[in-house]
Amino acid sequence: MTFARVRLRRIGPLLVALAVALALAGCGGDRSAERAAEQGGGGGKRLSIATGNTTGVYYVLGGGLAEQISKNIPGYQATAEATGASVENIQRVVRGDSDIAFTLADSASDAIRGEGAFTAPQPIRAIARLYTSHVQVLARTDSGVKSIADMKGKRVSTGSPNSGAEVVALRMLRVAGLDPDTDISRQALSLPETVQGLKDGTLDAMVWVGGLPASGITDLVTSMKGEVGFVPLDDVLPGMQREHGPVYAGGTLPKDAYDQPADVPTILIPNLLIVNENMDPALAESLAKLLIEHKADLEKVHVSAKDISAEEAPKTDPVPLHDGAKKYFG
Repeated sequence: MTFARVRLRRIGPLLVALAVALALAGCGGDRSAERAAEQGGGGGKRLSIATGNTTGVYYVLGGGLAEQISKNIPGYQATAEATGASVENIQRVVRGDSDIAFTLADSASDAIRGEGAFTAPQPIRAIARLYTSHVQVLARTDSGVKSIADMKGKRVSTGSPNSGAEVVALRMLRVAGLDPDTDISRQALSLPETVQGLKDGTLDAMVWVGGLPASGITDLVTSMKGEVGFVPLDDVLPGMQREHGPVYAGGTLPKDAYDQPADVPTILIPNLLIVNENMDPALAESLAKLLIEHKADLEKVHVSAKDISAEEAPKTDPVPLHDGAKKYFG
């Protein structure tokens, strides 16, 4: 037998095996593409939760929510994803990149109405109202920034691009009579980047919106004790309400949240958990049920979950409740 014939006899079985594998792939032997398609757009058994920056409350609470979904909703596994937060989260839910998302109520209201960052009404629905976020504006004490108007000519982080913080920051600046594009040196940075910028002295002030406490803010005020302070917002609240409605409420940043010498007047905004309007009603109902019945487990992850209640959860106007959530809350 020649060398060529030996090679053919050895290679032959490999070619046959390869041909069989290709045939199986064409007939469904490899269903990875199908599984990916099934899991896109809110379908399938894997759920993606759009949260926020890694040192913010959305990310921490989102991780806890993912764990509770995986433990308590049969057939589903959930994962929390770090994002730029509110506006980006809504866009992800609409595209089908995420199944569930945290968002500030003002951004969600814009989405429903097709205003602000949205050119048309978006197909989102609410699972529940969660807790209330505080607008948290801080400035280096050597910057001279003691109000939003004082930010003129300063280096200011307005939050991650397409975040709820960015929406609020730009609105407050305009209410204070400033042009965000020309009157400040504007930097759109995540919370970790913003905290580092204030520490390094490359930023004078920052705007962030979230629950209390946020680990990134705690880190900042602890490491720069006496060198940074919170900026009161009572002077811009009337303008915010006049221009954008009652979604913005007055409140205080309690001194014990970050071990500060006194409470600081601020602006409060509700948070919502949202999904695409096409989500399976049974799943939406299960999510609403989980938030209420496993609230104690979520509180162990972050104290802000204490604000979740069966009485307040359905109050998501102007964002309609998903039919499944509506069924649960009655």
